[in-house]
Amino acid sequence: MTTIRAVPVGVGHYLPERVVPNSEFLDWLDTSDEWIKSRSGIERRHFAAEGELTSDLATQAALNALADAGLEGPDVDAMVLATSTPDYTFPSTATKVQHAIGMTGGFAFDLQAVCAGFSYALANANALIVSGQAKRVLVIGAETFSRIMNWKDRTTCVLFGDGAGALILEAQEGTGDSSDRGILACDLNSDGKYRDLLYVDGGVSSTQTAGVLVMEGPEVFKHAVSKLAKTGNTALAKAGLTHDDVDWVVPHQANLRIIKSTAAKLKVPLEKVIVTVQDHGNTSAASIPLALSVAKSKGQIRKNQLLLTEAIGGGLAWGAVLLRW
Repeated sequence: MTTIRAVPVGVGHYLPERVVPNSEFLDWLDTSDEWIKSRSGIERRHFAAEGELTSDLATQAALNALADAGLEGPDVDAMVLATSTPDYTFPSTATKVQHAIGMTGGFAFDLQAVCAGFSYALANANALIVSGQAKRVLVIGAETFSRIMNWKDRTTCVLFGDGAGALILEAQEGTGDSSDRGILACDLNSDGKYRDLLYVDGGVSSTQTAGVLVMEGPEVFKHAVSKLAKTGNTALAKAGLTHDDVDWVVPHQANLRIIKSTAAKLKVPLEKVIVTVQDHGNTSAASIPLALSVAKSKGQIRKNQLLLTEAIGGGLAWGAVLLRW
């Protein structure tokens, strides 16, 4: 019996030109390169230029993904853009990108689940394809977190960067078992009682300002490792697979200590984990597609390999998506 799968056919990313090494923060913060690296694994990140918007980053990543797939804008009939730093309150950033890439039909919308945004976007794109609502979906994660940083808070402002990544999913027939290419299982979760652990202290309804990021780092760390390992194992179980079947874990690139600890709980060796946090910092919803694109360009990720992606962010919201490349 055949089934419809959402199969990856193209991937791309974009990073702003400005590279910000840890040493740049020493000009105004009581910190050091060693302090930042020892706590996060981050060595550098990219910041968007003045006037460079989230939609600009997303557009370039989308165009690169289309080129990788040998497609053009009109070939896509849906777009899901995960971001917590949209250009405007409305319209959606996705509609700006839709126009910019020449996607003349279909529909486009934003999705907000902070750092878990790309996991949520993948699950939604998968549902659109499996239900027959769309045949080819462009899934984007794009952020300009440098615009919502508290530059006096050394525990947060050194962690985040700007960037975008994009993945194209296409409806293809599969056999219905775990050997199929495409998305095999999704697991999404949230718990609002933890909303004060990671948030931005502003908003249209509350303060009519953008606000800045606030985080209880140690508490987020504690929740991250246990919840990421659990959601990863749940996604594997849904597909009837185990950690031994995984070729690559592609985690949200928040913190190297979280990545290592989660891999250990998942019983996956670090050699099977894609790590880009040292070069990009935490790019929130952009981090997983960014890592996918970089890893594919390096020849690490290859066709038919099994990938487990997992992420956690403000909400708290977390989830995992298992897919065969």
